[in-house]
Amino acid sequence: MSERRRVAAVLTLGCKLNLADSEEIARGLRGAGYDVVDRVCEADAFVVNTCSVTHVADQKSRRLIRSVRRMSPHARVTVTGCYPQSAGFDAATALGADLVVGTRDRDKAELVTFLSGAEAATMAFEPAAELALHTRAFVKAQEGCNDVCAFCIVPQTRGREESRSIEAVAGEVTRAVEAGAREVVITGTQLGAWGRDLEPALQPHHLIGGILERTDVLRLRFSSLQPQDITPELLALWADPRVMPHFHLALQSGSERVLGAMRRRYTAREYLLAAERIRAAVPDVAITTDVIAGFPGETEAEFEETLRLCNEAGFARLHCFPYSQRSKTLAARMPGQLGPEVRQERMQRLLALGQDLSLQFRQRFAGTVRPVLWEHERALDGDRLWQGHTDNYIPVYAAGENLQNRVTPVRLGDVYHDGMLAVPVGGDS
Repeated sequence: MSERRRVAAVLTLGCKLNLADSEEIARGLRGAGYDVVDRVCEADAFVVNTCSVTHVADQKSRRLIRSVRRMSPHARVTVTGCYPQSAGFDAATALGADLVVGTRDRDKAELVTFLSGAEAATMAFEPAAELALHTRAFVKAQEGCNDVCAFCIVPQTRGREESRSIEAVAGEVTRAVEAGAREVVITGTQLGAWGRDLEPALQPHHLIGGILERTDVLRLRFSSLQPQDITPELLALWADPRVMPHFHLALQSGSERVLGAMRRRYTAREYLLAAERIRAAVPDVAITTDVIAGFPGETEAEFEETLRLCNEAGFARLHCFPYSQRSKTLAARMPGQLGPEVRQERMQRLLALGQDLSLQFRQRFAGTVRPVLWEHERALDGDRLWQGHTDNYIPVYAAGENLQNRVTPVRLGDVYHDGMLAVPVGGDS
């Protein structure tokens, strides 16, 4: 009888950058002989990749560390990500971690070495040729942020900006494609800053163009950008059908005064102009965004400016957050801190607006045909339905044969849950 393979559970909270980091950790663990899962279960080892962007994220991180320690008292538990960078490594250790490491690649190498039992000198921490991927892969192009927004703790948890080379990113994209990924998401802490620390300095359009030239990726997404990143050179790359018509364009507030207090690098007017340029260049594009409710000193009139801008921009989806007071940030020391009841009330209004805007966006495409990458099957309303996303990131549901990891054209039908029902109408891409 063959020896049982060890199981490692890699559990991820937070952003797409954390997902990219977790995929990298998982590859290292597979190379060290583990079977890797991404769910809470009985395992020989756990990696908890944490988030600390808000107080709620901190709570989720603490809860998950405690729960895996209780579930498997004898397992090796490692903790990485932003929570220990924010709260301190001792805080994570006190919750039950055997090893706590930071957010950089060298820290992830230490984590894999610890769990594998290998000597650090013999541990080759490179992306393995054989990956166990989902339909979508996340590839990190950049780490860290030099901008110090008043509300944000991320520069403290992720450090200074550091860009990966075009060759390194394209090589990882190629390995993901060879392993079966049909779509790759390029991610980073401050992705619009990619290249400005390189010699010579480069810009994000050089990265996207380099990936398109060097790889056979079928579908490429570029995660969060800011208005100042939307240049003609960047938008020209969306003429390639492999680049998906979806921009996540961070907003945070629609008030000029509040944006200034937040230390954002654009005005509300500049934001709307950037959105107009995107729509002029990319047909049927989805623009999604992040918005904070209840920033210190935000008046009712300024919050209503945010609602008006969101309506005018016509977002496909809002990601809404109540302001979270983070120690060591400028905003934590600002006068005019709003009570939790005000922040939550404004949050609820943003969520309601987001639902309306999402519905309006989806309804525009009823009856049209769009390509969908099918990701997994799930139970909904008593049926087994396949779920995927259109090129412009509308969640889509359909019944039928096994569609796993296929890209097929569909005709979009009625609005359904957070997406739309659809019927496949042709063969694979």
